[in-house]
Amino acid sequence: MTDKATHPADTPLYPIREVSRITGVNSVTLRAWERRYGLIRPQRTPKGHRLYAREDIERVEQILQWLSRGVPVSQVKELLDQPEAPPLSEPASGDWPSQRRQLVAAVEALDMAQLERLFNQSLALYPVTTSLEELWQPTIRELEEHWDDQLGARLQRVNLETFLRTLIGTRLFHANQVVKGPVVLMCALPDDPGPLWLLLAALAGSDAGYRIQLLDGSVPFGELPLAVERLKASALMLVSGRAERPDLIRRQLPRLAEQLDVPLGLCGPVARIRGNDLVDTHVELLGDDLPLALARLRSLLHNA
Repeated sequence: MTDKATHPADTPLYPIREVSRITGVNSVTLRAWERRYGLIRPQRTPKGHRLYAREDIERVEQILQWLSRGVPVSQVKELLDQPEAPPLSEPASGDWPSQRRQLVAAVEALDMAQLERLFNQSLALYPVTTSLEELWQPTIRELEEHWDDQLGARLQRVNLETFLRTLIGTRLFHANQVVKGPVVLMCALPDDPGPLWLLLAALAGSDAGYRIQLLDGSVPFGELPLAVERLKASALMLVSGRAERPDLIRRQLPRLAEQLDVPLGLCGPVARIRGNDLVDTHVELLGDDLPLALARLRSLLHNA
């Protein structure tokens, strides 16, 4: 298929919100792919609304495949338009390592303009899941390793937390006005030095279609059942980038799970580090890959 829309009159056409639902690519990204790179060319109604054919949706799915292989979005069109595109099994070089280096440098230099550019670019040109998996999660892991013994680490962390709290918080506020999915209550565990993993988890949850209620602060475990009830949450997710105290993991978390009428999920690095301590409990281990954790949560809610 070429990038020019030439569909028969009887071809079913889909509005952008439906294409976003089918492919998981938000409408902002779909429009960016069209305007900046000419990757897709939907038809237009007389009032200018975009309409996509099934071939357009298939093209979006091909774009996602290339992006998942690390191909920069600026190079995807050339690959799509080849008569016989190279097989996806062949490795493709991408610009994610370069973007990660730029992001680390921006955090260390407290370069707010560069941080904002990289954040907006990653979420405008790529699906949230791809941005998290390829850019934000690996960068946070790398930074946290350096921060253990780096001068100025606390300043860098707080600055990045403040930045993400503002931008992700704004996205959550607007998304919660229109999203109709279940309410998920998220909060950090007490030993986590800051809300970086919590904020990324909230971003992944909102992108997955949940209404996210974020408790960006320490809440006693005894008050969490009340929070779940008052906020009408369908699940509670606890997040941490640290191992947390053995007593909290082995005794307090299972006890909290037994007090709840909704699933209690644990995600972030703590779920990988402490997984063996929570076998045969009611605590659901969602893992430290945040998009995958939210997919696992969907299965839990469906079963519940």
